[in-house]
Amino acid sequence: MNNTHDRDEQEKAPATIKLMVSDDLYRAFQRCVWIQIHESGRTQLEIMDEVVRDFLCKYGC
Repeated sequence: MNNTHDRDEQEKAPATIKLMVSDDLYRAFQRCVWIQIHESGRTQLEIMDEVVRDFLCKYGC
């Protein structure tokens, strides 16, 4: 087996982040993601990656 290939596949697999937010923020986020998917043609994963990347950049992490 090719260990490099296996490692690359594992790095590409999405991970789950669980966030606890109020109901109104949850609904607004879901609505916003849905709109972005349909207006931009990007995937849900691409949009959520952007959200996390923006958060990390904002706080210098």
